[in-house]
Amino acid sequence: MATTRAPLPPTVRRGGPPRVWWFYTLLTFLAIFAAAPLVALGFNSVKSDQEIASNPLGPPQEVHWDNFLHAWQDGNIGRGLVNTAFLAIGTVVGVWIVAGPAAYGLARLNLPRNGAVVFYLFMMTALPVQMFLVPLFYMWTKVGLYNTIPGLIIIHIALSAPFATLLLRSYLITLPVEFEEAARLDGASEFSIMRRVILPLAWPGFLTIGLVAALAAYNDLFFATLFIQSDELMPVSTTYLGFQTGFTRQWSLTSAAGVIITIPILLLFMAMQRKFVEGLTSGGLKG
Repeated sequence: MATTRAPLPPTVRRGGPPRVWWFYTLLTFLAIFAAAPLVALGFNSVKSDQEIASNPLGPPQEVHWDNFLHAWQDGNIGRGLVNTAFLAIGTVVGVWIVAGPAAYGLARLNLPRNGAVVFYLFMMTALPVQMFLVPLFYMWTKVGLYNTIPGLIIIHIALSAPFATLLLRSYLITLPVEFEEAARLDGASEFSIMRRVILPLAWPGFLTIGLVAALAAYNDLFFATLFIQSDELMPVSTTYLGFQTGFTRQWSLTSAAGVIITIPILLLFMAMQRKFVEGLTSGGLKG
């Protein structure tokens, strides 16, 4: 009895595996291209200013570990990290509160002019923020939010909320409707369905928009220098401003501060990436 044999996949066909050397070559090139600035930053963080001027890209000839101590003390990085922690946490919580119900309404409810709202959010993400600086500065001065951490938090919430709503909406659309139908049959209200059924299932999406909003607030220098005046309230991104004397800059301390500031973000992503993958692999239909 003749049987038909299924075609072998490309990786096990006769004649050897397909030629994918160009693909790995491209990935290797991109990895080197992305890692080279970080390696140069690490090298410069333990050099002297004179060695950076003569050898800006190579490994250090003499290691100066005291650069990190001087950068920490001269730049007040400890105080800046505390201010940035309040800024990032407040921004993430505010973005969750604003984007969560908004994304649920756009994704799961049959709202009138739903497409117009989505188009408006797209427009808000495309407009340059410099258009609103003068009226925003005037308003913040009048209401007492200038030179305050809460005032800076509100600005970052407003900047991150449109994109976070669109991103979370695209995630909520993929959730099955069986969860809502079962909850409605049990007599749950729309608010209870959103709070107890849909939003808990969307926590990987919340984690994603939280990481994006936290990273934007952590790296912000533009609004921090415009709306914060007191040195005690400066976030850590403004640390680089303290390593300049006249027309010269202390590049060794600047590089050391860059390494210190980068470490919390790397640790955050390493920790949250694992939880993010676990949330994606855990199904919502667990028994």
